[in-house]
Amino acid sequence: MSPSTTPSLVELIARADERGLAAAALACLDRCMPLLVPEATDQLRPLWLGVARGGAGWSRRLAETTAVLEDARPAPVGDEEAALVRSMLDAAPAGWAPGSLRAWADTCSLTALELHQRLGAAAGPELARALDLCRAGDLDAVGPLAGGELRRQVRALEILAEGGAYGLRRVLELSAEGRRILQAVVSRRARIA
Repeated sequence: MSPSTTPSLVELIARADERGLAAAALACLDRCMPLLVPEATDQLRPLWLGVARGGAGWSRRLAETTAVLEDARPAPVGDEEAALVRSMLDAAPAGWAPGSLRAWADTCSLTALELHQRLGAAAGPELARALDLCRAGDLDAVGPLAGGELRRQVRALEILAEGGAYGLRRVLELSAEGRRILQAVVSRRARIA
C-alpha cells in the first residue's frame, strides 16, 4: 500500500460523517485500551452503543464509560502510555457535532499511531516525522506495529464510509483484532521487564 494508491488517513477523516468520526475515534481508543486497563474487554461498550444509535444519549454514555474506567484496575500511576490513552477518552466531546467529533477522531488517530510507534521501538526526535509520514500513508516510514495500526485506521474509515448494516460490526471486529495484538505486546513487555 502506497500513498498513491490509497487516500491518506487525514483525507478519510476529513470526509467522514459524525457516525464515522465517532466510530473511528472510539476504535482507536478501543485498540489502545490494554495500555490503560491491561485486561481490557468491554469497558467502552456504552460509547459503542451511542455510536450505533447515531449519538442518542451520547453525553450520558460518555459519563457512564468514564465512571466504568475509574472503577477498573488501571495501569500504574505515572505510566506515560496509560496517560496518553486516558487523554483520548478525556478528549471525547460531550456533544455529537461534526467539528468536535472530527477533532476527537484526529486526536485519537494521532495518539494511537504514536503509541504504536513507541511500542514498536522508534521513539525520539524521529517520532513526529514518522507520524506525519504514517498519516500520509507511507508505511515504509514506520515499523510493523504502527503500520498495522495505520492499516486498521484506514480500513475502519473505508468500511464506515461504505455504510451498510454490518459496517459498525466489522469495525468492532477490526478493533478487537488490534486490541489483541496490543495486549500481546503489553504482555511480552511485562515478561521482559
